[in-house]
Amino acid sequence: MEAPDYEVLSVREQLFHERIRECIISTLLFATLYILCHIFLTRFKKPAEFTTVDDEDATVNKIALELCTFTLAIALGAVLLLPFSIISNEVLLSLPRNYYIQWLNGSLIHGLWNLVFLFSNLSLIFLMPFAYFFTESEGFAGSRKGVLGRVYETVVMLMLLTLLVLGMVWVASAIVDNNKASRESLYDFWEYYLPYLYSCISFLGVLLLLVCTPLGLARMFSVTGKLLVKPRLLEDLEEQLYCSAFEEAALTRRICNPTSCWLPLDMELLHRQLLALQTQRVLLGMRQKLRTVGRLGAG
Repeated sequence: MEAPDYEVLSVREQLFHERIRECIISTLLFATLYILCHIFLTRFKKPAEFTTVDDEDATVNKIALELCTFTLAIALGAVLLLPFSIISNEVLLSLPRNYYIQWLNGSLIHGLWNLVFLFSNLSLIFLMPFAYFFTESEGFAGSRKGVLGRVYETVVMLMLLTLLVLGMVWVASAIVDNNKASRESLYDFWEYYLPYLYSCISFLGVLLLLVCTPLGLARMFSVTGKLLVKPRLLEDLEEQLYCSAFEEAALTRRICNPTSCWLPLDMELLHRQLLALQTQRVLLGMRQKLRTVGRLGAG
């Protein structure tokens, strides 16, 4: 074998090994995300939704669960892909001559971006509607009962929905810009409209995140404030004692003169409230004495 042929063969082998390595890494990453998403969904789903007596419904629910798990794994991969790209770039810049990290190259990142884009559009256009219609389907009237009949009905529903959406887009395009170029651009579905659709949905997701994040943070701080115990050193015990004594005197006067009120009184409830106020006043008095003793000891 001549030297040029050997060099060409070695380059082809190198490209082949790089391609196999990228496929293996992508498969391992997706399998990891899929397992994590499956554990997450099975952990937080309601058991009654997927536990049925009918074997057909159980099979349909399992298939819908797997489709939702696949979609969630793709969404999680799309979220983590940008940090993964940044981290891999920084690692390659920090260790450019390390043999064991050369697999973090631009070809791998570009391949992951292409796979995420492909499966995101597949999940958005086909898998999520299929999972919804599949769980709601019952099979055509007169057909044999089973999972296959539900699949047929779901496919027909998806085809009708696709024709409806494409017809609406065609009509909107004809109304807005009625020329031959705009109608021909509708045929360029894969290279133009899918990236545009993906960008629009990503933009809507970012807007939703910007709207929900402040509300979630405000809710989180309010719940945290309710759960946390305020420091008792800043409490005004004298004011609380005065308030408790005032409420106790008012309840005692109401119990002693029940005929002076216009409405009928629940004497048992009033006695329980009075007992609670007396207990609270005794506890406040004990805390005030302890604080006074602590101040004298510190002085």
